[in-house]
Amino acid sequence: MSLNYAHEPISEEDYLQGELLAETKHEYIDGQVHAMAGASENHNLLSVNIVTELKNRLKGTPCRAFMADIKVKVGANFFYPDVMVVCQEDNDSEYYKTAPVIIVEVLSKSTRRFDQTDKRLRCQRIPTLQEYVLIEQDKGEIQVFSKKDQWQSFYYYLGDDITFSSLGITVSVEDIYYQVNNEDVLDFLREKVG
Repeated sequence: MSLNYAHEPISEEDYLQGELLAETKHEYIDGQVHAMAGASENHNLLSVNIVTELKNRLKGTPCRAFMADIKVKVGANFFYPDVMVVCQEDNDSEYYKTAPVIIVEVLSKSTRRFDQTDKRLRCQRIPTLQEYVLIEQDKGEIQVFSKKDQWQSFYYYLGDDITFSSLGITVSVEDIYYQVNNEDVLDFLREKVG
């Protein structure tokens, strides 16, 4: 997240119309519009890897995985999750969804605090949301907040498997970090070979 481009609050309708024309994506929080920063290579690889793993395992189900350019509406706010999965009819708009089952955020220095706190707490109010996932890009660590466990979080590391109970699928942490270049991944791969 970055600086506001509008100092005065704007309407939801004005925000949505502006996003159709904007060259940069913006999130809409409490009537304010916030420009989003670009993603690093590791951030992009992690997003692609998790959406690919989810899509492959969800074939033949009504669930659909979306990445980066589709917004989620949370109350009167709009966010761009890195990845989200929707498993029911959710056709209010072709540009945003309202009923995700899982939201995934890849953490970066500029978004870490917001993604871990305010954004997470707002998203946990979505009635359909079952899991909120935070993926570290600078180390091999994934945190999963689970509604069925009263939003308690669980940590997963390279060598672990994550079962997304809301979808009934399991994904290995190693597959999520495929081709990601950070110290934890490199150490894990060296230990695996040696």
